Amino acid sequence: MPAVEFRNIDIVFGNDVKGALALIDAGHSREQILSMTGSVLGAAGVSLAVERGEICVLMGLSGSGKSTILRAINRLNEVARGEVLVEHKGRAVDVARCDEATLRDIRMHTVSMVFQQFGLLPWRTVRDNVGFGLELRGMKGAERTRIVDEKLAMVGLTNWAEKYTNELSGGMQQRVGLARAFATDADILLMDEPFSALDPLIRDKLQDELLDLQRRIHKTIVFVSHDLDEALKLGNKIAIMEGGRIVQAGTAEDILLRPANAYVAEFVKHMNPLNVLRGTAVMRPAASLPREGDCVMLDKEGRVRVKIDGEGRPVSLDLDGRVGLLASADGEAGTIDDTLARNADCIVAPVDLKLKAAIELKRHTDLPILLVDKLGTLAGLCDDDEIYRGLLRRLDG
Repeated sequence: MPAVEFRNIDIVFGNDVKGALALIDAGHSREQILSMTGSVLGAAGVSLAVERGEICVLMGLSGSGKSTILRAINRLNEVARGEVLVEHKGRAVDVARCDEATLRDIRMHTVSMVFQQFGLLPWRTVRDNVGFGLELRGMKGAERTRIVDEKLAMVGLTNWAEKYTNELSGGMQQRVGLARAFATDADILLMDEPFSALDPLIRDKLQDELLDLQRRIHKTIVFVSHDLDEALKLGNKIAIMEGGRIVQAGTAEDILLRPANAYVAEFVKHMNPLNVLRGTAVMRPAASLPREGDCVMLDKEGRVRVKIDGEGRPVSLDLDGRVGLLASADGEAGTIDDTLARNADCIVAPVDLKLKAAIELKRHTDLPILLVDKLGTLAGLCDDDEIYRGLLRRLDG
């Protein structure tokens, strides 16, 4: 069951909803529908599934419909046709059609929202703002204080708990908004361009902090952005919208390497592939590598080989009769101890290693980087040729 699923939803603003829906079915554009009915097409035929623990970024130019469908998840926008399913208490609930009591329960416990302009109450302290949702639930003071203190610590605002919002910078106010959303312990967070009003350096820092928090709390996040760099940095899945319709949805690599149409291609043409592509997009798969017994060849002559155990994990390195040193890099950023890197003959790294990190690691070895999956099984090799292909945004086959 996805955490959130749109099933062929249409959203229309105006008095002639029925007429607008008929024109949608006939394939008319937003401009034509406005001209013929006076109604505004907010979304048309939108279908999208957001899995649990995923960050899905709704991306597009101003007016493309991204905030419109975001607000359908908690029914701040009404759906004219279709279903908006939200996982609530172990079952899929159609938010577009559920009764008012169920909707209140979803808004109170399952779905929380972080607004672009923070939405903080200026007459309340930071602590009281963060605990506002819990207060509405009727939670007792001691328990509310415990949760608020925990969330303030999570976003680095413990020492600002008794301050008022006008005493905080924009970045700190946005942290208060995040803490307030986290305090409700909602499974689904809706974030409507939360960082767009901030300076670039502060925005970049908060993006990093959000990713760090997500690694710890594993929420389902639907995030609206008009900034492609932000979308590609944050999103496990990206849905690009135009004129109220989704024109392509997929991973950053999918969109960069295989744009669905000219509109998407124009969007991504200036994007640096170093910031997007991972080892999975450029590697030579393990199944295609030459082997001899339990060894995989790393050079054409077969003098350099890595031994694989029964589970497919690299265990040792043979450099034409000399035992080589295998060194492991951690995480998608490919961090590695400097001393280990200087002495390593070959480096083992996660398969989701970013291309940018692969280039940095290649400074330490003339051999291909061994890419392994979460179980440590050899998934493929990344060498200079693979990196060059990635930089050219091309894949074999």
